[in-house]
Amino acid sequence: MKDLDWSNLSFGYIPTDYNVRCYYRNGKWGEIEVCSDEYIKLHMASTCLHYGQEAFEGLKAYRCPDGKVRVFRMDENAARLQSTCRGILMPEVPTELFEEMVKKVVRLNQEFIPTYESGATLYVRPLLIGTSAQVGVHPSTEYLFTIFVTPVGPYFKGGFSTNPYVIIRDYDRSAPLGTGIYKVGGNYAASLKANAIAHEKGYACEFYLDAKEKKYMDECGAANFFGIKNNTYVTPKSTSILPSITNKSLMQLAEDLGMKVERRQIPEDELETFEEAGACGTAAVISPISFIDDLDNGKRYDFGAEPGKISKKLYDTLRGIQYGTVEDKHDWTTVVID
Repeated sequence: MKDLDWSNLSFGYIPTDYNVRCYYRNGKWGEIEVCSDEYIKLHMASTCLHYGQEAFEGLKAYRCPDGKVRVFRMDENAARLQSTCRGILMPEVPTELFEEMVKKVVRLNQEFIPTYESGATLYVRPLLIGTSAQVGVHPSTEYLFTIFVTPVGPYFKGGFSTNPYVIIRDYDRSAPLGTGIYKVGGNYAASLKANAIAHEKGYACEFYLDAKEKKYMDECGAANFFGIKNNTYVTPKSTSILPSITNKSLMQLAEDLGMKVERRQIPEDELETFEEAGACGTAAVISPISFIDDLDNGKRYDFGAEPGKISKKLYDTLRGIQYGTVEDKHDWTTVVID
């Protein structure tokens, strides 16, 4: 193990020893390469730099109490990347190649996988970029698929505790028929201004309404939203939201607990009927929401200063599956290191 203060890691970047790369040229993927250089040599006319032909994923490797290292639902990450590739005309990364590269980069950097007790994890970042030089607006002919890893602490410093959110109407992260359903960098660039405004006002994150009518709950920053009421897990259905693998997993776990699951439009005024609410994603798993302020209407939707019981149960169950302490009934995890 590297000599790092595992318990006090931020959610930031720490260099590790190796990354893995694979190039797409002449219509096919090449061999996997292992690299110790953190830098990529790019032509200044690369399509990723000018026309946004880039996509990424995010998943984690967990050092578990039984001594094994597991990754969670990487086949779903591969499928989501393939969907993004279809959406912005990049060659799909085959699932077998994606999974082989994830396993390889985790094993190569196993000394950087945080201890179980620290609550930190090894973040795995696959990245696909168009690299051929052109000035016309066309898809690239060459691509680089690379995966790097870095040890990270909790996304929110308080760990599993509630955070306040604010509805911001002046900005949209994505359009209803745009790239919101794909994991491309442009969506995140589009969220930076609203996110900065939310932070300036003292909130953990911004909340977007649907871009078309500004009537329905869309997403919490870069995370999916869910609400709990009457033993029902409710999450928005929208053509501008990234399909969250965490949210998909939580929906299944809610069903396992005997709850009803509804994926549908959620009008803003329905917020006052929810007993619990949360944002969910790979980084934080669940970030329970204490309240959502609508400053334009002077409204506050309050869900309590402490995480709700159902949110806590879902969080503990999902984390338990990821760490191998709860039975993995759905075969979501893969042991990468025995």
